[in-house]
Amino acid sequence: MNPPSEPARKVIPIAPAAPDASANTEIVSLYEAQKKVYPRSISGLFARWRWAMVFLTQLVFYGLPWFEWGQRQMVLFDLGARRFYIFGLVLYPQDFIYLTGLLIISALSLFLFTAVAGRLWCGFACPQTVYTEIFMWIEHKIEGDRSARMRLDNGPWTFEKIRKKFLKQLVWIVVAAWTGFTFVGYFVPIRQLGAELLALQGSWQIFWVLFYGFATYGNAGYMREQVCKYMCPYARFQSAMFDKDTLIVSYDVQRGEPRGPRNKTVDYKAKGLGDCIDCTLCVQVCPVGIDIRKGLQYECIGCGLCVDACNTVMDKMHYPKGLIRFSTQNGVANRWSQSQIFRRVLRPRVLIYSAVLATLCIGMLVSLVNRTPLKVDVVRDRAALSRIVAGGKLENIYRLQIMNATEGPQRYRIAARGIEGLEVASEPEVEIGPAESRWVAVRLQVPYGSVPPGSHAVHFDIQALGAADHVSEKSVFLVPR
Repeated sequence: MNPPSEPARKVIPIAPAAPDASANTEIVSLYEAQKKVYPRSISGLFARWRWAMVFLTQLVFYGLPWFEWGQRQMVLFDLGARRFYIFGLVLYPQDFIYLTGLLIISALSLFLFTAVAGRLWCGFACPQTVYTEIFMWIEHKIEGDRSARMRLDNGPWTFEKIRKKFLKQLVWIVVAAWTGFTFVGYFVPIRQLGAELLALQGSWQIFWVLFYGFATYGNAGYMREQVCKYMCPYARFQSAMFDKDTLIVSYDVQRGEPRGPRNKTVDYKAKGLGDCIDCTLCVQVCPVGIDIRKGLQYECIGCGLCVDACNTVMDKMHYPKGLIRFSTQNGVANRWSQSQIFRRVLRPRVLIYSAVLATLCIGMLVSLVNRTPLKVDVVRDRAALSRIVAGGKLENIYRLQIMNATEGPQRYRIAARGIEGLEVASEPEVEIGPAESRWVAVRLQVPYGSVPPGSHAVHFDIQALGAADHVSEKSVFLVPR
């Protein structure tokens, strides 16, 4: 039998009491406190690949500005003179199409590599990754490994701590300053830049060297993984380029769980344990401080150091390698073999990216090989559109910008066609120095009255003497009414 229901009660709202000013209040921060990441050193296949990429990229970056091609720097982007020297090529602003093509090729390459194997660029070749690796190596050599660095940071300020911190900062500053100097050396001849800095000349050069040096020092020395987590946009939209057949750093949950410590001599399977011994070594070596056992995370840069660490532990425990490995979501879920996984890599999306990328690369190479090292721009002289000159001739004046994109002086012949009786009344030949641009005044004349009034199309033909270089540019010849 159900008990009788209680009579309805009338609820009267009561105003809250005024807060006591003396009461302790809790302040909640709007930002999550970030703990410093102390990556542990590890050796293995992916660690060696990372260092190989560090050496390769930095040999190219630091060494390239010091090589010469003829009488000039091999690679120089001279913004003041508007010349871009890349090995034997001399490019002008009019060759901007090549920069556009290079950017498109870079973007498609990024899409292709990401679709195949995730964030390979981030883990092995990104400047943030490379310089962070260099700065952490310096820190490791001066302050010690992970545990030593943690003890040093948490300990009191002794003479030894001050000495190590000062030495580390000094080496960091030298590397950062040299990096800034090298970067600016791609835009100002590096030997000239060095002489100007030693003489404390060139305020803008000094500013940019210090600016890029400070950026390297701050990003690689302090911000490190924060750049990858919060500043880099690539981490945010990478998921749009992933699918279940993309090779990523994966933790095999079916094999590893439930995790837990154990003795090597104990039958852990009888105790219901998985292969993961919960040593957290994969977390300790991670440069961004994540736990890959929680699944794919946007912070993961795909460096593979956790794979090296886990394989080391598996070897010591005499377990099969590959608890953490590069695999696909489909491969892990379906227990596929390596051959089955790699067969799925060549899927339509990857084949389309590859085909488009190969077509663009071939097209750009063919265009560069067949490129004419001669550029001409035609501008009408607006001060004198059309006039009658001595001899009963009607004359139009033009200004031709002739750009010699070769490494030697060239002599060019200027001719014009398109109207009956059209002739070049100015000097028909002009000499342009190596990698030089020059404005030339050109006068075209026709017999007065031989051409009806209006605008008539003409073509300027500029031919390099002793070479096959030839350019034709269109303009108009004005006949007044």
